[in-house]
Formats: sequence, C-alpha cells, structure tokens
Amino acid sequence: MVMATTTLTAAHTSLASVTLEVADPESARRFYSAFGVDTYIHLRASEARSTGFRGFTLALTVSGPATVDGFVAAAVEAGATVLKPAAKSLWGYSGVVRAPDGTIWKIATSAKKDIGPATREIDEMVLLLGVENVKATRQFYVGRGLTVAKSFGGKYTEFAPGQAGSVKLALYKRRALAKDLGVPADGTGSHRIVLGSTADAFTDPDGFAWETAA
Repeated sequence: MVMATTTLTAAHTSLASVTLEVADPESARRFYSAFGVDTYIHLRASEARSTGFRGFTLALTVSGPATVDGFVAAAVEAGATVLKPAAKSLWGYSGVVRAPDGTIWKIATSAKKDIGPATREIDEMVLLLGVENVKATRQFYVGRGLTVAKSFGGKYTEFAPGQAGSVKLALYKRRALAKDLGVPADGTGSHRIVLGSTADAFTDPDGFAWETAA
C-alpha cells in the first residue's frame, strides 16, 4: 500500500494595500490629496502610542529634479515638514518630508538633470521597512511566498510587486534607513502602518502587521 503524503506550504503573499493609522483621517485625507498620493494609500483612525522613528518610509520615484521639487513643495504647502531639503546626491536628486500625521516620505529621481517639464506623475512607490536583520526578514518573507526581485546581501532587499501599479515592498537596515531620512533611529510603540496581504494575517519579525486585504 502506498501512503499519501501531504506537504504544507505557506500561503502565497503579496502586498495588496498600505493603510496608514492617523489621529485625524479627514485632515490626513486632505493632505494626501494635495500631496498627490491619495490613490496609493488607505487611512484609518488610530490613537495608538508611537514615539520617534516608526521604522519605515514611503518613497516616490519620479522622472526628474523639477518633479521632485514639485512634490516637496505640494507637501510643504499642505502642512508637511522638510526633514531633508531636495538636493543632488551620489544616486540622483531627492528630498524628505514628514507629513502632519508623522509618516515620512522620500521623493527621489535617479536623474540629475531635467529632460522635460515637471509633472505630477509617480513612476513607482516603494514601502521601505527598516529592519534589524535584512537577511532573516527576507527569509521570513520568502517563506510567506514573496519573490525577491533585488538583493544586496544584508543591506537591502526588494520584492517583486504583486500587480502592476501597486506599491513595492523593500527591506533596509533600520539604522541606515533612519540615517538616510535624517532622523534618529530610536522609536517605540506602534509603527502606525498596516500592510494588506493577499493571503492570511500575520506579523513580521520587526512587528509590522499584515491583515487580509478587503
């Protein structure tokens, strides 16, 4: 008699949505509409305690420096605080702002010169999670069914997006991410972000919560 065997594997997961937990959803909705990213995120009311660095940033990749300047200006006009003024760097041109709800946003381009007029178009949005151990957390997500698109050892990992036009997920060393954003790395309490999963709910090794997306 041949015995049947069953192999259990983790459900295939991909990032389906990003929900920011904010104290005042209506005010946050007005800000993100003016900033130009309201179609990429969801908002939820929360008074969860959170101090210091929340351990993540949302990064916009755009076409050129003038577009970076436009997004930074729109954010500031709507109430954001500049953490790093837009400037040239080794990798291109970028600026960092903190939204009124506390979420940190980075706007960047690999182009150091404009080859056309400024637009309000976003080429790509990436959710960067600051983690203690990139390799271990990468392995955790691979075990959940995510596919690695780019990996640079224990420094950075980017996963393949779940669908065209969706937010990409990437991992970066927490302290390196904080340094890049111009903020202290220390922080406690809620991350104030919930990731929507195409599979079941879970929490990753760094405390980032995933829930089954509606």
